[in-house]
Amino acid sequence: MPAFRQVGEKQLPQEVVFMAWSPKRDLIALANRAGEVLLHRLANFQRVWSLPPNENTGKEVTALAWRPDGKILAFGLTDTKRIILCDVEKPESLHSFSVDLSITYMHWMEVTEESSVLTSFYNAEDESNLLLPKLPALPKNYSTTAKIFSEEKSDEIMKLLGDVRLNALVLGGSSGFIEIYAYGMFKIATVTGVAGSCRGLCLSSDLKSLSVITEVQDSSDSEAEITYFQASKLDTSLLSSYLPEVTRMARKFTHISTLLQYIKLSLTCMCEAWEEILMQMDSRLTKFVQEKNTTTSVQDEFMQLLLWGKASLELQALLMNQLTVKGLKKLGQSIESSYSSIQKLVISHLQSGSEALLYHLSELKGMALWKQKYESLGLDASGIEEAITAVGSFILKANELLQVIDSSMKNFKAFFRWLYVAMLRMSEDHVLPELNKMTQKDITFVADFLTEHFNEAPELYNRKGKYFNVERVGQYLKDEDDDLVSPPNTEGNQWFNFLKNSTHLKESPLLFPYYPEKSLHFVKRQMEGVIDQCLQKPADVIGKSVHQAVCVSLYKTSQSKDSTPQLFKLPFLWNDKTSNIHYVLFTMLENSISKIYILRRPTDTSRSVSNGILAVEFGNFLNSMNGSSDSRCYSCLDAHFYDDETVTVVLKESMEQEGKERVLAQLPLSSVYTDEDQDRELVWDSTKRLDEQSGEIPTHTVFLENQWRVLENMKAQYVSVNGIRKVSCVLSSNLRHVRVFEMDVEDDGEAEEEEEEETT
Repeated sequence: MPAFRQVGEKQLPQEVVFMAWSPKRDLIALANRAGEVLLHRLANFQRVWSLPPNENTGKEVTALAWRPDGKILAFGLTDTKRIILCDVEKPESLHSFSVDLSITYMHWMEVTEESSVLTSFYNAEDESNLLLPKLPALPKNYSTTAKIFSEEKSDEIMKLLGDVRLNALVLGGSSGFIEIYAYGMFKIATVTGVAGSCRGLCLSSDLKSLSVITEVQDSSDSEAEITYFQASKLDTSLLSSYLPEVTRMARKFTHISTLLQYIKLSLTCMCEAWEEILMQMDSRLTKFVQEKNTTTSVQDEFMQLLLWGKASLELQALLMNQLTVKGLKKLGQSIESSYSSIQKLVISHLQSGSEALLYHLSELKGMALWKQKYESLGLDASGIEEAITAVGSFILKANELLQVIDSSMKNFKAFFRWLYVAMLRMSEDHVLPELNKMTQKDITFVADFLTEHFNEAPELYNRKGKYFNVERVGQYLKDEDDDLVSPPNTEGNQWFNFLKNSTHLKESPLLFPYYPEKSLHFVKRQMEGVIDQCLQKPADVIGKSVHQAVCVSLYKTSQSKDSTPQLFKLPFLWNDKTSNIHYVLFTMLENSISKIYILRRPTDTSRSVSNGILAVEFGNFLNSMNGSSDSRCYSCLDAHFYDDETVTVVLKESMEQEGKERVLAQLPLSSVYTDEDQDRELVWDSTKRLDEQSGEIPTHTVFLENQWRVLENMKAQYVSVNGIRKVSCVLSSNLRHVRVFEMDVEDDGEAEEEEEEETT
């Protein structure tokens, strides 16, 4: 009976470029060349969902990583330089952010360090849940971007934030780009000083060591060199000793990041609630100005209709033929419906989100003022104060929009009512008595509206291609740097006059600055910029504390025209959490045999665990089983750590012939590392690459006993494993044929037998 039980096999339509097992469930995520991200279940390799590529996110996936709790999948896109966090339940983006360079690798780890301070923080209830009202769910009838906060998914914020225990998404990219994101959302470190394009990353669970593998290419025609860096001192005094403070700070950052997204989506809903039909009045009046032959202004034409009840033939044609009675009613209903929707969104969503943002920023400011704890991490109280001020300015602008909506609704209601009656009279239709009543106050109100809104503005035509700006709400929702076309009139405002004349109050930090000339979108962008800037400083400070302890040149890559994705190619990094050791797996050719090399380094340089490197070659265990004395060896095609004690490998015969099968095998580290290795430790020559010293590296020849399986009728090349779920997925060299295996079959069988005995 062969080891490992096959549970699924599939031929896929697209070439797979990356695969990653969920740490908690029997799910595997795949990314293919078409830019599609797919989720498959272990059983029969059944597809759960697929997320097709689109213009907003991107089309070229270059990295995948699961959050340690298995509830969120992150993937990086090189064409848009974006990172997307996706819900495991549905193919929906929960959060996304941009990075400066293309991402080539990502690693998501959980901090396992324990302390009494951390435990009390983990167990304490978040005060913001007690003090702040729950954010209202966004309406479902707007765009898909708002799905994350829609009514069905009102707990999505908590799903996005995840467990309180700190986890970190480490991103590696081209040109030595490395960034660390707390909870996968907010940047807490920007690491500098690493050369080359990142091929592997591993941050130890105690935050003391960051290992990086990069590919350095001196010139376009030369072979690239694979280099191993170990930043063994990720300034322990910062990220390790200050772990409770880092966790609290990162938690605040993620709250702030989520609220900024909520405000952004609320504003998106408001923009969708505003309709283009509301611009109809402006465009019709502009056309009227361009086509009319008289010298009378539009304002005077409407004034004559208001005062004398008579309209010129041209105005009659505009009202009866272009606007029409039916069109006027529709326009009035659209304005009322649109304005009331925007008003609700401002009051219930925009203001709630902004107030919650003020709360979290104020708490962050309090933390920054505790200099003994947080000054070393780069938290700057003055920068946070500026962010609070920017949020205050945004709230002021939102209140201004509410006032404009309120006055516009009153103005339009009175204007449309009067114009509707006037148009009915022109068409000699019956006018209902209740509509016919118009007091002197109503006439004055309409006259004021015409005076203010119906002035021809030639300079406006040069800017916006129209002579009028009757509709005043849309200008607040335009994402432009231009000033408002019709800013609010502050003349005669007693508060403004008082501020203007008071030299002391004018510069007071207690008053939020007000931008009467700017749109709501502009003030929102300004607020986001200030908040990002104030929260960027800790990332810079923590990043600069990372010191490079070790740099080892491993080997030169062969310049083959192989189109295999970089994502599959070794080297592979692994962090042993129990003994805090980083392992690096890579292969090098020697006498046409591809040996696997295991480089071992402790994450803490003060520990007594030795650095070591071993080469492993595989004896001809297949033929030895058949009684043959053939001495041919096996080459290693791919290798991944299954768990802390086992490496899963894909092998092929070094003298491969047609019909020879490939082998999936488990390599126990206990069979590789023996006491003799302490005496045979390699004395590294730092001036040479490791492949130039390969003759001095101790080599073990391993003959596997029963932990292997021949992969019939499959040109296997790559493997992805999950030791927690005890599964593996093998991919063929054409990147389209997959087979899925359960690895610990015998144990499961024994367990089932025991259960049967107990039940009987």
